[in-house]
Amino acid sequence: MAITKNTESSVTERPASIDEVPGRSSFGEIPLTDFSSLSEEDRKIAALGYKPVLKREFGAFASFSFALSISGVFATVVTTAIYPLYAGGAPAMVWCWFIGTFGCMSIALSVAELVSAYPSSGALYYATSQLVPESQVAVASWIIGWLNLLGQVAGTASTDYGCAQLLLAAVAIGTDFEYTPDADQTVAVMIGIVAIHGLINTLSTKWLDRITKYYAVFHIISLVACCIALLVCQKNKHSAHYVFIEVQSQNNGWASPGFGFLFGLLSIGWVCTDYTAIAACAEEIKDAAVAAPRSIALALSMTCFLGLVLNIVLAFTMGTLDGDDGILSNTIGQPIAQVFFNVLGKKGGLVFTIAAFIVLNFTGITALQANARTIWALARDEMLPGSRFWYKISKYTGTPIIAVWLNVLFCIAINLVGLASQPAIFAVFSCTAIALDLSYCVPIACRLIYWKRLAAEGRPYVPGPWNLGRFSFAVNLYAVVWTGVVSIIFLFPNILPVTAQTMNYASVILVGILVFAWFYWILYGHNRYYGPRGGDGADKRRASLIGRLESKGKSTKGISSAN
Repeated sequence: MAITKNTESSVTERPASIDEVPGRSSFGEIPLTDFSSLSEEDRKIAALGYKPVLKREFGAFASFSFALSISGVFATVVTTAIYPLYAGGAPAMVWCWFIGTFGCMSIALSVAELVSAYPSSGALYYATSQLVPESQVAVASWIIGWLNLLGQVAGTASTDYGCAQLLLAAVAIGTDFEYTPDADQTVAVMIGIVAIHGLINTLSTKWLDRITKYYAVFHIISLVACCIALLVCQKNKHSAHYVFIEVQSQNNGWASPGFGFLFGLLSIGWVCTDYTAIAACAEEIKDAAVAAPRSIALALSMTCFLGLVLNIVLAFTMGTLDGDDGILSNTIGQPIAQVFFNVLGKKGGLVFTIAAFIVLNFTGITALQANARTIWALARDEMLPGSRFWYKISKYTGTPIIAVWLNVLFCIAINLVGLASQPAIFAVFSCTAIALDLSYCVPIACRLIYWKRLAAEGRPYVPGPWNLGRFSFAVNLYAVVWTGVVSIIFLFPNILPVTAQTMNYASVILVGILVFAWFYWILYGHNRYYGPRGGDGADKRRASLIGRLESKGKSTKGISSAN
C-alpha cells in the first residue's frame, strides 16, 4: 500500500494523521518521511497502513527480557498464591498451574502467530480488523479495543497494588509484625509506586531498552536463589502425598471440592495474561515480525516452567495453612511473605520479599509501557475520547508521554476501590485475566471461523514469518475453548457464602466498562468510527460511513481519512 500525504481538508481535523496533527506545538511536529528510504521494518508498518513515527531502539534480548518481566513469575506467584491456597491448598498450587500451562501456552502461541502477521502497536485490536468480514470491522475492532484496554489497565493497576502490598509486607517483617498495613496505607503507597513507574516510562525507548535488559537476569537469579534457600532451610518439609494429593478445600466454602479447586487457576491465569504487551511495542522493536512472537513464545515457556518449579517448592516448604501459625492466618495479607519469614527468618524473609517487590516493579514498569502504546494506537484510530490529545508524541523522547500519564491516572482511579473492600481489589485481578484473554480469544476464533469468507473477499489471512504451521488450527481451537471455560470460572465468587466481603465484583467492573463502551459507540463511534485507519479496506469503510451519514442528512465533518 502506498502511503502519501493526504491534503484533504479533513486532515486538519484528524488526530490519527501523522503528516499533520494540529495543536502539537508543545510536543513538536513529526516530520514527513521519505518512504523510499524507510527500513525494511518500517516498510512493514507502512504496508499495514500507518506511517512509522516511533524509534526502533528495542533489541532482541531486551524484547525477551520485557516479555519475561511482564509475567514477573517470581513475584506474581508470590502475590497470587492466596487463590490456589484457598481453593485447595498445596495440590491446587501444583495441579492448577500444571493444567493451566497448556491453556496459557496455547493462547500465547496463537497470539504470537497473529503478532508475526500484524506487527503493529495496535496488536490484536488491529489484527481483529483483518480477521473479520468488512461489514463487521468497526464493531469487532471497537469491542476488542475496549476489552484489551480494560484488561491492560486492570493488569497494570493490580500489579502496582501488589507492589504496595509486598513493600508493606517487608516493613511488617522488619518490625517483627508489630506493624500491620491497612487499606489506606496500601493505596497511598500504590499511588507513589505508579507515579515512579510513570517517571521511568517518561524516558526514551533507548533508555528503556538499556534498563529492560537487566530485568530477566535479576528475575531468574532471584527465583532460583529463593527455591534453593527454601529447600535448604526448611527442615520439616511436607510429604509428596500432602503436596500432590491431599486437597484442603475447607477454606473456600464450596460444597463441591472439585469446583472450588478450579479457582486455583486464577493464579496462572493472572500471571500468564499480557501476551501482547511486547506486541504493543512492536513499532519500537527491531525485526518485530520475528523478535516479538519469538519473545512471547520463549518467555511464556520459561514462565510456565519456572512457575511450576516455584509452586512445587513452595508447596513442600510452606508449613501449615490454618491455625495460629498458619500462613492463611497472617496479618499482612501475603501468605508467601509469611513463608519466607517462617522458613528463612527475619533477614531471609526481608531479602526475598524485597526481591519479589523489585521483580514486580519490573512487571509494573513494562505493563505501563505496553499499555501506553496501546492507548496511543487506539487514539491513532480515534477510538478514545480526546484522541487528539492522547496521540501526541514527545519531540524529546519520541514516545507517547501523555498516554503514559493517562494510564497512571487510570491505575490510581481503579485501585481506589481498595479503600472500600479487599474483594473489590481481587475483582481487579480477575478482570485482568478475563478481559485480556477474551480480547485474545475473539480474533483467534475469528481466524478459525472466517478464513474462507476472508479469502472470498480477497483478504486471505497470510501467516507471518513466525507461525505454527500444521499445528496452528489445533492450538488455536484449544486456546478458544480454554478461554471460554476459565472466563466463566473467574466470574464466580472464590469463597462461599457470598457476602459483601466475598462477592466477586469482576462482573460488575467488566459489565460497567462494556456498557460505557456501548454508550460511547451509540453516541460517537457509530457515526464516526470505521475501524483502524490503516490496513486494507480503510478507505472503502470510510466512504461507506460517509455515504450512510449523507443519506440520513447527518454531518460528516471531522471523519478522518485513512493514513
